[in-house]
Amino acid sequence: MDMPACPATVLIVDDAPSNLAILTESLRDEFDVRIAGSGPEALRIVGEAPPDLILLDILMPDMDGYAVCRQLKADYTTKNIPVIFLTAKGDVADETLGLALGAVDYITKPFTVPVVKARVRAHVELKRRGDLLESLSMRDGLTGIPNRRRFDEYLDRAWRHALRCATPVSVIMADIDDFKAYNDAYGHMAGDACLRAVARALAGVLRRPGDLAARFGGEEFAMILEDTGTSGASHLAEAMRQAVRDLHMAHSGSRVADVVTVSLGVACATPVAGLSPEALLRAADRMLYQAKLAGRDQVVAERFPMAC
Repeated sequence: MDMPACPATVLIVDDAPSNLAILTESLRDEFDVRIAGSGPEALRIVGEAPPDLILLDILMPDMDGYAVCRQLKADYTTKNIPVIFLTAKGDVADETLGLALGAVDYITKPFTVPVVKARVRAHVELKRRGDLLESLSMRDGLTGIPNRRRFDEYLDRAWRHALRCATPVSVIMADIDDFKAYNDAYGHMAGDACLRAVARALAGVLRRPGDLAARFGGEEFAMILEDTGTSGASHLAEAMRQAVRDLHMAHSGSRVADVVTVSLGVACATPVAGLSPEALLRAADRMLYQAKLAGRDQVVAERFPMAC
């Protein structure tokens, strides 16, 4: 039996308690409603738990709705949250400005509850469809784990977070040993099954929600480990190597074992100005190459360019 979908979360931001009360009463039968009486409070709530949609008043003291919207759209983690302006400012110029800032809709006061509900419902549904399409576009069709596009996006986000917090970030590159020979010996359908099994084994080692395992391309995989130094990343890489061996998938064409194995390269850096995430990725790839040269089915790690 399918579980019921969780209701979408709507954040209402207005400095007028009467408006908050009316909107909360009208929306809470369909949505999980949260309220904020000011711009700073709204940003704090969004930072703690991003809602699915924001109903945002413009005329508020200290920080108006335009300023709140600008800050939301400037932040990578909140820029895709739909914002509906709900305001007494009904001039065309005001509406144009609101839409130019990234709002998806503009409702003028005095509002009617059915209109507000209909527009909120429509934009929540659009966001959910967009989120689903985005999720599908970030998944590898064969293995089901994140794809290269998701990896690149996630590495950029993880790098910027580590730069702000002065924490290390590690990348593990993994490659199935003698995979061409595996395909030649067992056929491409078996090769696809091998890729799926290896993907599950690698991803299964990661336990923290901030870590990511992705199919990088072909028989190559890549992992991102936030707030993890070389020692911790090497330990996880070794666990991944053993997890693949423990699949006991016969590989008659392998030059190193009678089962499927992987070679892994590890690189770690604490981001600083002038250093790019691409440099970290290249370092992990070099370590993978060294693991191959050293005989495959092993882990080689490098501290790059700083000890971490």
